[in-house]
Amino acid sequence: MITGFDLIASFVGKEAGIVLSQSKGYLVEGRLAPVAEKFGFDSVDALGRRLLTAPGEVKEAVIDAMTTNETFFFRDRTPFNHFEKVIMPDLVAAKSGTRKIRIWCAAASTGQEPYSLAMLLLEDRRAWSGYQIEIMATDISASAVSKAKQGLYTQFEVQRGLPVQLLVNYFEQEGTNWRISPAVRSMVNYSVMNLMAPFRQLRTVDLIFCRNVLIYFDVETKREVLANMADLLAPHGFLVMGAAETMVGVTKDFQRAGEHRGLYAPAQKTVQRMSA
Repeated sequence: MITGFDLIASFVGKEAGIVLSQSKGYLVEGRLAPVAEKFGFDSVDALGRRLLTAPGEVKEAVIDAMTTNETFFFRDRTPFNHFEKVIMPDLVAAKSGTRKIRIWCAAASTGQEPYSLAMLLLEDRRAWSGYQIEIMATDISASAVSKAKQGLYTQFEVQRGLPVQLLVNYFEQEGTNWRISPAVRSMVNYSVMNLMAPFRQLRTVDLIFCRNVLIYFDVETKREVLANMADLLAPHGFLVMGAAETMVGVTKDFQRAGEHRGLYAPAQKTVQRMSA
């Protein structure tokens, strides 16, 4: 017998690539109970049974609730060290002709990752002087994107990973919250985007940050998303993955960039010079 959970799991898997096993029933119940109540359903099971014919706002709310938006400033400092010491110097050299660098944060959540990159760029302006750098940030969650655009964070959120000096340099206090400066916000363009859909709204990019999102996808979905990213990424570009993520057994479109953990380059790129 097909249950409301089965229908929710099928919907979330198809729309967002998230795999929900029966053991995740407690998670579904906890996250969707407020959604069911908000839209007048008697239970989460009733919500699941009506989901396919429900209005778009209900479906969006379900995706929003089931998306994991765990993030914080400079999360796992290693990728940001790579950004400063490996990625940007390499891209500045590779793009000396056009002097334009395009960065895509593919699962930006509430904005801490792209804003972390923007602050690093502002801290080292001389390294890319004369270059135009565009940061695009997308997420499947409309509410997360809305929060990111506002750039308003709680005391707890700015205490997670953000160095005090950057807080002083780039934030203004508003009551008990902190608003990131217009200089930082203006460097990032946000939009809602589903990684399961074709990347039609994007042009060729030089760097992709896609951390801690593909771990929720099955192998075939990972392979498809990575193939689309390989098509989008310039030959000299980089892909940054989460520390616990791997390409082994998933795709041959990317290879490790030297010995740098979580850093990948298109398979056709020679990366020996980055192994030091």
